[in-house]
Amino acid sequence: MKKYFLLLLMVWTSQIRAQVLCSSEGRCRIEQLLREASRMKARKAGSWMLYFGRKFVGVPYVGGTLDRTKEEQLIVNLSELDCTTYVEQVAALTRCAEQRKTTFAAFCDALRHIRYIGGKVDYVCRQHYFTVWMDDNEREKIVEKIDSPNPPFCGIQIVRVNYMSTHVGNYKMLDSHPQWLTGIRALEQSVTGKRYRYIPKNQIGNSCVRKSIQDGDILVILTKKKGLDTSHIGIAVWGKDGKLHLLNASSIHHQVIEEPMSLWQYMQKHPSQLGIRVCRVK
Repeated sequence: MKKYFLLLLMVWTSQIRAQVLCSSEGRCRIEQLLREASRMKARKAGSWMLYFGRKFVGVPYVGGTLDRTKEEQLIVNLSELDCTTYVEQVAALTRCAEQRKTTFAAFCDALRHIRYIGGKVDYVCRQHYFTVWMDDNEREKIVEKIDSPNPPFCGIQIVRVNYMSTHVGNYKMLDSHPQWLTGIRALEQSVTGKRYRYIPKNQIGNSCVRKSIQDGDILVILTKKKGLDTSHIGIAVWGKDGKLHLLNASSIHHQVIEEPMSLWQYMQKHPSQLGIRVCRVK
């Protein structure tokens, strides 16, 4: 098992001291990727999302990597990824590359704002539900939601989330800190009842989707599962076959992979999946 160390970083832009947990290899890898990107021509955010996203193909899928500590810390782990930590870290690299920033501290600052409400490293401020993630990152002008035209955005999702507060035993850190439950319930209530447009899965194969979704967009798969809003996320890739595919940290393939099946085919195999919401890194 790799040894990890704590880095105490003063993030001057926000005047917040953040405790960061990362391996020395991870820090070097991030700085290497950002130095390489700084020597390349400027490109759109979506192109950077694909560029960095493909750098992690083959990295093992591992869930729960943010919940191994007793207290909340900003965890940077490039060697074990789930669908959310994968997209978050790729988005943080993208933000740095767009701004021509090459330091590990800059990456951590970007990740902190992407992962936490208001950039505050706290368990109850972590965006455990992806609807919260999208809303907060839009407020911070990190992403923009794509929810038109209609069609293909002809579905309406009414969010009703309470899975964490009703399944506390599934969340190690929350189970160990019952005092956090009030904050988690408030997080759930902040989005419950809200309505969002999405693309139903029977529309994903339609030609109008090509005009609405770009390479590098973040695709958010919605679920019917009670108490949850989403079940999976990944990065949009238009394949050589002309169809939409998902670049993602896959629990099915046990690694980061550019899914060989089209997204339409993939979603037909999962009856609980409703469709997709879309957002785009700015």
